[in-house]
Amino acid sequence: MAIEITEEMKVLVDQALADKYPCILGTASLNGHPNLSYKGSVMVFSTDKLAFWERARKGGFAQLTDNPNVVVLYRNVSLRKAWRFYGRATVHESGEIREEVMKRTVKDELERDPDRLGAAVVITISRITTLGGEVLQETDL
Repeated sequence: MAIEITEEMKVLVDQALADKYPCILGTASLNGHPNLSYKGSVMVFSTDKLAFWERARKGGFAQLTDNPNVVVLYRNVSLRKAWRFYGRATVHESGEIREEVMKRTVKDELERDPDRLGAAVVITISRITTLGGEVLQETDL
């Protein structure tokens, strides 16, 4: 089964920062040390991909290249909506994809990187679950 991020997911994820519920990115090092980071620039990049602008290049950023397996948590308590998006991250430090993600990044996040030193991170989604762990969509990668 192919991943198809729903229109509801797209709308809510894309406006998560504006709604004051930024997504949380979970990463892990090769030896299993976890890291969590708020990511205000998470966006739906395509029907099966999320993306964000990585401006800080700290903490979990190094883990992305060592261990690309990640999870993104979206949770809006006001709307009682929440999903976990599992997948593999790819870092784009130059090129067309970096430019596209930068162009689509929310203004508030991009302004925190005035010299545009950040990188684009694209996550190919392999599973979407509820907070309770119910699998909504899954594919083999």
